[in-house]
Amino acid sequence: MNTSSAEQIKLPSILDVKFLEDSISVGLSDGRTIIVPLAWYPKLATAQKKQLGRFEISPSGYGIHWPDLDEDLSVYGFFYPQQTPP
Repeated sequence: MNTSSAEQIKLPSILDVKFLEDSISVGLSDGRTIIVPLAWYPKLATAQKKQLGRFEISPSGYGIHWPDLDEDLSVYGFFYPQQTPP
């Protein structure tokens, strides 16, 4: 059976996404809110507000996709980044 890394380690799912002046706020199912600078994600940092507002939370709740920007973020990536943000 194939399961995602997020499911194997029981990460919370994404409930909502909001944009603050220079950051993204992600509300999680366990009550936590993650706030990170948009500068960490160049495609999001340079996007227009309309493009930022057009996102989809994956059916599993573990990812966010911006079809206009071809950008994806995940809960796993918030907790376990592959590299140090700029």
